[in-house]
Amino acid sequence: MKTILIILAISAVAALGVFIATKFFKKFKDDDNDGIPDVIEDKVEEVKVKAKKTVNTVKTRAKRVKEELGDVSDTLREVVEQSKDVANAAKGGARKGRKPAAKKPVAKKAPVKKTTVKPSVKKAPTKKSNAKK
Repeated sequence: MKTILIILAISAVAALGVFIATKFFKKFKDDDNDGIPDVIEDKVEEVKVKAKKTVNTVKTRAKRVKEELGDVSDTLREVVEQSKDVANAAKGGARKGRKPAAKKPVAKKAPVKKTTVKPSVKKAPTKKSNAKK
């Protein structure tokens, strides 16, 4: 208890010293004459702006986490229902739930017409073709 009182007394003396130095001796710049140095006022404003940004960020993240947890809980409910169906199927029960879609018939392709190639008539070899061989 005594330690807390000593710390408070030291803090009060420091605050009083800054106030007197600002108000009477003009040691610290104070344009609006409220007894608080402008440097400290600026720093407090910066901290407030950063705190607001952080609070907004935390709120949006918490909102997204809540949405995702809702999705997870919905999915888990679905899994529980499906696991009951699996157990029932293992016992030999009838299928419940969505039935598989009927297979669509495969469209047949139009047949490709084959053209017949006429056999070509071979010519008698000439002297040039014999020379190359």
